[in-house]
Amino acid sequence: MCRNIKTLYNFEPPATEEEIRAAALQYVRKISGSTNPSAANQGVFDRAVDEVARASATLLGSLVTTAAPRDREAEAAKAHARAVHRFGA
Repeated sequence: MCRNIKTLYNFEPPATEEEIRAAALQYVRKISGSTNPSAANQGVFDRAVDEVARASATLLGSLVTTAAPRDREAEAAKAHARAVHRFGA
């Protein structure tokens, strides 16, 4: 599951709320061991996702770097090339 969590910091344009929430969802799924919580746990699961997303957004907004922002399309192309090399066409 966590292989789907992507680096969100120092990109141009910056990470969206949707991307941050998707990463938070993957994280909570991983640590809870559940992709679909029971009805009894749904509320606490959703609250955990909200809290992780909020903490992640705070972190991303507070980090400081002198490095130039990375280009999303260039990074996606590199990832695609690695996947082709690893898994074939």
